[in-house]
Amino acid sequence: MKSTIDDLLSRRSSRKYMDKQISDEELMTVLKAGEYAPSAMNRQSSIMVILQNKEDIATLSKMNAEIMNSSSDPFYGAPTVIVVLGDRNNPNAVQDGSLVMGNLMNAAAAIGLGSCWINRAYEEFESEEGKKLLRKWGVNGEYIGIGHCILGYALDLPKEAPPRKKDWLYFVR
Repeated sequence: MKSTIDDLLSRRSSRKYMDKQISDEELMTVLKAGEYAPSAMNRQSSIMVILQNKEDIATLSKMNAEIMNSSSDPFYGAPTVIVVLGDRNNPNAVQDGSLVMGNLMNAAAAIGLGSCWINRAYEEFESEEGKKLLRKWGVNGEYIGIGHCILGYALDLPKEAPPRKKDWLYFVR
């Protein structure tokens, strides 16, 4: 158990990656952790789209950047992007998908990969262009974007956590 707690406390977001794809074994380990994320009433209604195709990643990166009026790469050159989507008809879609995202990032850290949660998935997949991408990828159904988990071999992980904010805990006993 100590290693699990150590992994949770030492995980950091990475925003700089090697130009090298992660192994299939590493990817499957991270994806398995995402699959086993808790979900309301065990509905398991979140899905993941795994992108390792540079063309699709570039298309999604451009869409994401345009949402924030930027021309930079919001995926920071990561070679793998996991798009987490939630069932539009599930009232707990955001919560369930967020748990998937957390499991993905914590699993990545546990096996030595860098990761980061990238926002704006909701806006992307509300657009016609985003819906067209989902169809291209074979995703059927009504989904909302929850987040993107970028993965790769990190070049920039900070060693120390920033100080925790004050007034984080309120005990009522």
